[in-house]
Amino acid sequence: MKKLILICVLITTVSFAQIKTGAQNYTEYLPLLKGKRVGVVTNQTGIIDEKTHLVDFLVQKNIKIKTIFAPEHGFRGTADAGEHVSDEIDAKTGLSITSLYGKNNKPTPEQLKDIDIMVFDLQDVGTRLYTYVSTMHRIMEACAENNVPLIVLDRPNPNIAIVDGPVLDIAFQSGIGMHPTPLLHGMTLGEEAKMINGQKWLKNGVQCKLTVIPCLNYDRKMSYSLPVRPSPNLPNDQSVNLYVSLCLFEGTNVSMGRGTEKQFQIYGSPFLPKGSFAFTPKPNFGDKDPLYNGKECYGEDLSAIPKINRLEIKWLIKAYQTTADKSKFFDKRKFSIRAGNEKLQQQIEAGISEEEIRNSWQEGLKNFKKMRAPYLIYR
Repeated sequence: MKKLILICVLITTVSFAQIKTGAQNYTEYLPLLKGKRVGVVTNQTGIIDEKTHLVDFLVQKNIKIKTIFAPEHGFRGTADAGEHVSDEIDAKTGLSITSLYGKNNKPTPEQLKDIDIMVFDLQDVGTRLYTYVSTMHRIMEACAENNVPLIVLDRPNPNIAIVDGPVLDIAFQSGIGMHPTPLLHGMTLGEEAKMINGQKWLKNGVQCKLTVIPCLNYDRKMSYSLPVRPSPNLPNDQSVNLYVSLCLFEGTNVSMGRGTEKQFQIYGSPFLPKGSFAFTPKPNFGDKDPLYNGKECYGEDLSAIPKINRLEIKWLIKAYQTTADKSKFFDKRKFSIRAGNEKLQQQIEAGISEEEIRNSWQEGLKNFKKMRAPYLIYR
């Protein structure tokens, strides 16, 4: 009987200790929004639960939303990577949606003049290559310049346990790498927002009036499965885990599965050796014109491998070593921007071992971990 009682207590404890996102921690931020004109930066990932979107929730709570600002892929998250997203009206709420992807990637003073406070809620995947952190950077900058307070509703990082890869050389700063962080930084967007502010990385060293609403019942040892795909080509946990390791292929002539149902879970090209696995990209929900559209590609299927716990470069090295024409493998500019330096390409071309390449990252990772320490929210 005692054992049964103990089991019941444990089950009850676990159920009450479920992770709650910043958006679900609404008793902390709703009082800050009452009577204010609010801007909301969000997309399909900004949910309270599986049935309720943040925007709908705020409308129900009589919060006055002036404008929705949408990042890459749009408010509903259906646009291809890099596709132009136009301003529009949300059919459900009638609210205006302003795109922050394309020429207008930062709110203008005119767009902010009737906004008293800004709310930011996007689901990140823990890599500097994902454009949502760049969107957050620009929102923070615009808020600082126009004296608009910013509330970041934090969400778990599904790759929070991994800090790995080369730290960005600022000479290769871009929209997919704005800060001197490694490819996998092991931080939530709330923690990154604190770091961006604290390190004065915004233009001219400005700082915004920042409030981070933390996740509850969350720590760095916990795994987290995304309830909504964060972008069209990340359909499941496996793709989120492999994303940054395979994203480096975007700087090469190798496909990482866009135009298939296994995006960021396979890789291949017509120039790799024929083997037991092949795929043919075709237009689909995630990519209307994928690389090697209609052409057979040879490579590897990683969709069933165990979860990885580091930046994996062995597939990149193998593909380079076995490609038909090494001189056509790398697109130097695209690859350097993604790697964050020119060195990684040079190391691979020179035949440097994977272990030596990893060792070359260690000093940068050590310094980064020391720098980020004051900004961490979760133990």
